[in-house]
Amino acid sequence: MCLAVPGKVVKIEGNKGIVEIGNVRREIFMHLVPDVCVDEYVLVHAGCAIETIDEEEAKITLDAFKELLYNEVRR
Repeated sequence: MCLAVPGKVVKIEGNKGIVEIGNVRREIFMHLVPDVCVDEYVLVHAGCAIETIDEEEAKITLDAFKELLYNEVRR
């Protein structure tokens, strides 16, 4: 099973970029999404942006992750 996490692109330099997921920023490879722009959202898997997604879908997924984490912490 694979998991891809949505993140917001905050910087692009060549085939690498900085993506923000929650409060964490990571450098990732952007070569699979060459037309992506800063402030767009991408799905990140294994250090690579694998596809662009719209902001609404990204926020729905991130909210679901937050809810799962919150419920786990409450246990």
